[in-house]
Parts: sequence; C-alpha cells; structure tokens
Amino acid sequence: MSNEIVKNCIVTLNYTVTDTDGAVVDDGRQPLVYLHGGYDGIFPRLEEALHGKKIGDALKIKLQPHDAFGDYDEKLVAVEDAELFPENAEVGMAFERVSDTGEEIFHITEIADGKVVVDGNHPFAGMALIFDMIVTDVRSATAEEIAHGHAHGESNGHRDGGSRSLH
Repeated sequence: MSNEIVKNCIVTLNYTVTDTDGAVVDDGRQPLVYLHGGYDGIFPRLEEALHGKKIGDALKIKLQPHDAFGDYDEKLVAVEDAELFPENAEVGMAFERVSDTGEEIFHITEIADGKVVVDGNHPFAGMALIFDMIVTDVRSATAEEIAHGHAHGESNGHRDGGSRSLH
C-alpha cells in the first residue's frame, strides 16, 4: 500500500483545534489515530478532506457547528435541586443520565442557592472550529480493526481501553 489515505487504512494525525478567535480548544497532545473510510472516527467533512492525502500533507479546515459538535440546544439545559446530586458535586463535573432516547452526558455548569444547572450540550456545541492537521502516518488496517470499526495499537484501541476520536 502507498502512503495515500484510502478506505480501510489507519491514519495518524498531529493536530490542534482552535476557535475562530484563535483560542486553543484541543492542543492535540496525543496524536489522533483513526480508521479511515466512514467508520465515524472523525467528522465526515474532515475525513473527506483527508481522503487521498499522504504522509506529510498539512490541512487547515474550518468546520461550522453543524459539521462538528452541533448547534447549541437550550432544551438540553435544566435546573435541578442540589439534593439530587452528591455532596461533592462541583462545576465541571460530568455525569450520565439514562433516558428513553439512550445515555446522555451532562455537565454541571452552575451551583447556587440549592440548585444545580446541568447542560447536555457538548462543550464545543455552537462553535465554529478550525482543525490544523498534519498526516504523520498511514498504514493498512488489520482485518480485526476493520471488523471492529476502529484502530487498535499501543496508544489506541483496546489496549488502553478506548480509541481517541474527533467525533
């Protein structure tokens, strides 16, 4: 296989993500390793832009909220009684809530006067984001990686309990 990004290859990217003001929202301390070809390892627009690229290629792509973490949804914000939360609850804590629609992650955004404000939006919802990426490695995926739909390896996949993704 050449070092060109095609379906069913494992891609390694060094990257940073900034908002439109240039503030870093993800410093990309760990490289991103994903299975290319529609496996939802990264946002579809990023995957489209990376298709056909080679090791050493650099891309800078701006994603609008609808192409990234979605628009901010006011309906996902709720005010709850503090007694429903552990005593050590604090702003920034995340917790799962199981509902009829599945599992949702909520973050505590405010605690005051016996009330807790929780927000089910992704922290980057409603933000346009700029992804600055460099392709650092491309290899063929193993049959197991293709069957599982994600990359495996020392810094990714099953050996450390989960794969890192931009999604």
